[in-house]
Amino acid sequence: MNNSPKIIISGGGTGGHIFPAVAIANALKRMVPTCEILFVGAIGRMEMEKVPAAGYKIIGLDISGIQRGSIIKNLALPLKVIGSVRKALQIINDFKPDAVVGVGGYASGPLLYASSLKGIPYLIQEQNSYAGVTNKWLGKKASKICVAFDEMDQFFPADRILKTGNPVRQQVVDIKGKHHAGAELLKLDPLKKTIMVTGGSLGAGTLNKAIEKHLPEIIAQDVQVIWQTGKYYYKGIMERLGPDYHPNVRILEFLNKMDLAYAAADVIISRAGAGTIAELCLIKKPVILVPSPNVAEDHQTKNAMALVKNGAAVLINDRSAEDTLVKAALELLNNKEQSEQLAENIGKMALPEADEIIANEVLKLINKDVRN
Repeated sequence: MNNSPKIIISGGGTGGHIFPAVAIANALKRMVPTCEILFVGAIGRMEMEKVPAAGYKIIGLDISGIQRGSIIKNLALPLKVIGSVRKALQIINDFKPDAVVGVGGYASGPLLYASSLKGIPYLIQEQNSYAGVTNKWLGKKASKICVAFDEMDQFFPADRILKTGNPVRQQVVDIKGKHHAGAELLKLDPLKKTIMVTGGSLGAGTLNKAIEKHLPEIIAQDVQVIWQTGKYYYKGIMERLGPDYHPNVRILEFLNKMDLAYAAADVIISRAGAGTIAELCLIKKPVILVPSPNVAEDHQTKNAMALVKNGAAVLINDRSAEDTLVKAALELLNNKEQSEQLAENIGKMALPEADEIIANEVLKLINKDVRN
């Protein structure tokens, strides 16, 4: 057995890629404290800040995705891809990894491709229910593909797929016994029904418009709102509504104590990113998902449908959300039987300990020295 394995984890771009990557790294460190871990991300993306904050070294590749609606901005993309593969090869030569993990995001492609050229075994952690073009291509030579949804053999070789779920931030899903503490932190009444709305760290315009437009109806039913606007929208909303709009409405740019917000909520409204869904399955509360239309291959709708077909969530289309979302949330809040059924069903889809299962698969690759 290799007592000091070297592992590269590549990818990022969004919290949905970064948080699972860090969770896998932490699990590897728990299992083999002497292992060396290096992250590879994309220059200018949030992993270049978040990964060092988590205590790991990261090297950046000058790589970006296809810019929709701009031919000029895409002209340099082939050169960036070639340059990134060259730099990835240099990183591999310098670090000499025993295995590589790709979690998705711009940096993952060049690094995994370089690994295939060098004969380094690699594992893909596919978070979504619909695999992107790059992962489908790289999956052909992957030693293992860890997935979170069923029917992924339509994208990857069936004999290399393992359903593990998506790693989550454990401190975020630890909500047991925290309802009153959450209400206290957010200055809310723990006895009143509460809707939580979250569009991620950047925010979701559709969710914000829907809530702002229908605040009078929410207040009329004496329902509370934990409203996380995201940094793009917070200033404008606060200018329009003011800091003390209503005692039932708590407007926040970002939720630093996500566990307490989850604990205080009775119904949760969210986008349908794979990482968020993994958290919501462990939270076990009634959920309304509004998939973002601004993602590749409309994968958030496919993520949401995986829950809906199991009676584990309500889906509201982005186009109709501004007019129908709040009405649906208030109806769900007042329907005890439906709320309990949704909470029970989403809990059945939870896959805990994904980080440790994936980390164990990485260590298996190293000790078996699986080569393609």
